[in-house]
Amino acid sequence: RVGKNMAKSPYANKVKVPHPILDLCSKNLLVMEYLEGKKLATSIEEKLSSILGGDKLIARKVLKAKQQALFESKHSGNQKKGFLKDLNDIIGEINISMSVLEKAAKARKLMAMTRDARNKLSLLLDATGHQIFNDGLYNGDPHPGNILFLECGRLGLIDYGQTRSLTKHDRLALAAVVCALGRKTIDIHEITTAMNEFGFHSRDNNEENIAKFAALYFDSDAAGKRLGYATPQKYLQHLNSIDPMVEVPDPAVFVARTSFLFRGLGALLQQQLHTSQHWKKHAKIAID
Repeated sequence: RVGKNMAKSPYANKVKVPHPILDLCSKNLLVMEYLEGKKLATSIEEKLSSILGGDKLIARKVLKAKQQALFESKHSGNQKKGFLKDLNDIIGEINISMSVLEKAAKARKLMAMTRDARNKLSLLLDATGHQIFNDGLYNGDPHPGNILFLECGRLGLIDYGQTRSLTKHDRLALAAVVCALGRKTIDIHEITTAMNEFGFHSRDNNEENIAKFAALYFDSDAAGKRLGYATPQKYLQHLNSIDPMVEVPDPAVFVARTSFLFRGLGALLQQQLHTSQHWKKHAKIAID
């Protein structure tokens, strides 16, 4: 069903979902057609390694530095400037004689690679948003190992062992939350009402805190970083210390997990993602 839905979606020419080999599948085993391509993280690392002269260790060091910079909320004001500084520092470590022009040439290639990867991530977010809000059927485990850059140029989405479905009520309730989060002017009461209707309930019904829970689950953990919380888990603990969430609807769990995983992919590209900004157009279509 997932493959058929994608084949008739607006993303059919850009995203590929492998067909299951039904004769080889069982209750405990899922076998799907083989897609020729490389895992997202592997592809980025190899392209970066090529730009840096074929040294994979240095490529990994650059990626780790980029992820750590975002993790610690560094360079948040000017990601491009921070990114070039990281590159300049690391290139300087391995080749102090490299000219400014040579560094600039590598930087341009690196920025082009990053731009292409971010475009693919944006496509992934859109395709998944369509699956969640239009189809009500999506992969609840889209980690980097389940996303391929195919030789044909499309994205390959594999391993649907954690396929999740949403009822019409779930889709519309979630859509209301995402639309409220995606507005230019945030209405805390609107977000809280949408969360309550979805099935979220806290001990004290602290509206401001519930709105922060909503943002953490379905948008971004940027607010936690601004408060000094190093991880989403620590920020979640902080919110629960103020007014704990006592009811969380099951359908929300894997959607939130998907949002978190996409933000992790964004961190690989030094990009602070806000999933509600990508999903709100799909949510609005579902409501309309």
